[in-house]
Amino acid sequence: MSEQTLRQLPLRILPASMLLGRRGGLGGQGSAHLIERHARVYRHTWLVLASGFFEPLFYLLSIGIGIGVLVGKLTFEGHPVGYTSFVAPALLATSAMNGAIFDSTFNIFFRLKYAKLYDATLATPMRAGDVALGEVGWALIRGGLYACAFMVIMLALGLVHSVWAVLDIPVALLIGFAFAGAGMAATTFIRSWQDFEYVTLATLPMFLFSATFYPLSVYPRPIQLIVDCTPLYQGIALLRGLTLGYVSPGLLWHVLYLAVMGTGGLAIAGSRISRLLLR
Repeated sequence: MSEQTLRQLPLRILPASMLLGRRGGLGGQGSAHLIERHARVYRHTWLVLASGFFEPLFYLLSIGIGIGVLVGKLTFEGHPVGYTSFVAPALLATSAMNGAIFDSTFNIFFRLKYAKLYDATLATPMRAGDVALGEVGWALIRGGLYACAFMVIMLALGLVHSVWAVLDIPVALLIGFAFAGAGMAATTFIRSWQDFEYVTLATLPMFLFSATFYPLSVYPRPIQLIVDCTPLYQGIALLRGLTLGYVSPGLLWHVLYLAVMGTGGLAIAGSRISRLLLR
């Protein structure tokens, strides 16, 4: 894990502004101080931060471009679309998910159970709500960095086909917010490293079967209904519609789904951290 390579005592890597700042509620100065702390840590482990970008990039180059030559075009919203252009927005959504999930699960568990960072943090004027919002904010920044880098690749390869694609980065941030909030909430219930198998069990099937590499219509109707309820599919459908220029009021449903998911996860995470550390 990236944080395990540092091994500093928690109080030594908390910025002075966190230790001396005023008490604030959810969304106060405390969350910004925690983000500042993480930025200082990752100055020394920037290769770990960059590594999460390459998995979806390799999928794009191997499957989207390599296999795309064999597949040719497929139909999306009744129109022919190149296979690489079809896959690219889905991998953009996956890139945002990967960055948010990694930081909001594995790293938070290490900080909570081993580094005891939050015990030290809550000894300052910060509150549990600040911790939750700060962690989700940092995971959102990480997911956003991956999304921006991947968007540059899409532009370079000519895979953006609509002016609506200017909304891709805000949507990728929304996807990151949804998965960061849910991931942090789930992490507060994890008891050991072995339990992270459930995280992989959730994210890997979503990546493979959320219409990432082929249209939803290839599934039988009962499977379509299941896939349609998964969070990654919401992000993929939203980004695909914007990138390819097929925009309709139905896309607002995906926005609402992801916003509620992130907000609910954030609220649960704050409550759970307070219960675990302040009891």
